[in-house]
Amino acid sequence: MKNIAVIGAGTMGNGIAHTFAQKGFKVQLIDISQQALDKGLATIAKNLDRMVSKEKISEADKKATLANITTHTSIKTGVEHAELVVEAATENIDLKLKIFKDLNDACSDDTIIASNTSSISITQIAAVTNRPEMVIGMHFMNPVPIMKLVEIIRGYNTSDEVTNIIMEMSKTLGKVPVEVNDYPGFVANRILMPMINESIETLYNGVAGVTEIDTVMKLGMAHPMGPLQLADFIGLDVCLSILNVMYDGFKNPKYAPCPLLVNMVMAGKLGVKSGEGFYDYSESRKAENVAKQFS
Repeated sequence: MKNIAVIGAGTMGNGIAHTFAQKGFKVQLIDISQQALDKGLATIAKNLDRMVSKEKISEADKKATLANITTHTSIKTGVEHAELVVEAATENIDLKLKIFKDLNDACSDDTIIASNTSSISITQIAAVTNRPEMVIGMHFMNPVPIMKLVEIIRGYNTSDEVTNIIMEMSKTLGKVPVEVNDYPGFVANRILMPMINESIETLYNGVAGVTEIDTVMKLGMAHPMGPLQLADFIGLDVCLSILNVMYDGFKNPKYAPCPLLVNMVMAGKLGVKSGEGFYDYSESRKAENVAKQFS
């Protein structure tokens, strides 16, 4: 298996494309927006430059990685020769179902179709295809080129053969695959998102401030990043979407999103991607922080 298609050129999509291409796979990166594709390629090049500067790869490695990636704005042309497709579109069930219907029609019968979804049922996604045994979850962690874990999610009908193929392929990427079954949130987000939500509740109830909550978790629990900072990094809209999926799936109030999270998403305060969440990531704040270093 050498030909891989990746749907979506955003943060996760370009990271997945980067990872496969660096390991010698031919990657077709697909997005409806040429601007998104250009931005995705620029991000990959920037990340490769960082690796060159740290002497983790050579300049020749960087050029070879970029040469392994081609871009497409059409699913039909992008997946024409793909042996594996990894969907990494926005965490929206309607969008994902539409993409999988299109992939079912465009892909050859022996193409494995994977989703990078962080919470949505693989069984539900597979049900819109006529090949549910060929559909599987590959939940990469962000940033993809660095993080080792890949959650491999078996849908109700995913075959043993497909599961074994994807487990072994993940190892060739230098990842550590962990097989899990198909329940809302899988393992990673079923544990992580309630913690993030409870951290937001703690802020909402006035128990402590943002930096105080994060400091407790970093210094007291040895977390490399506080839960509110991590929520900003993931995207508050993504956190809300995952919590809603788990709340709908389990019908358990412990997964109900905190009202503060709901309001912040409605207000467009999405974290790093919007420039403001629980922390300020605006250019003015960056300049202010730089000035403080030299004052």
